[in-house]
Amino acid sequence: APVFFGSGAEIAARITERCFYHLEAPVLRVGGYHAPYPPARLEETYLPDLDRVLDAVDRALAY
Repeated sequence: APVFFGSGAEIAARITERCFYHLEAPVLRVGGYHAPYPPARLEETYLPDLDRVLDAVDRALAY
């Protein structure tokens, strides 16, 4: 899903609204780039890969 206006953004917003004072780190989203979904041959470059996921995990654990 895209990071903006996607289902993940809605879930992150609800978690932040309801659990803000209980969270130890901000909610981080990892998703597709802020661009239209590409054709099938470019799909692998659009979707999040392991490096992007691990980067978000590292940023969350840094808090």
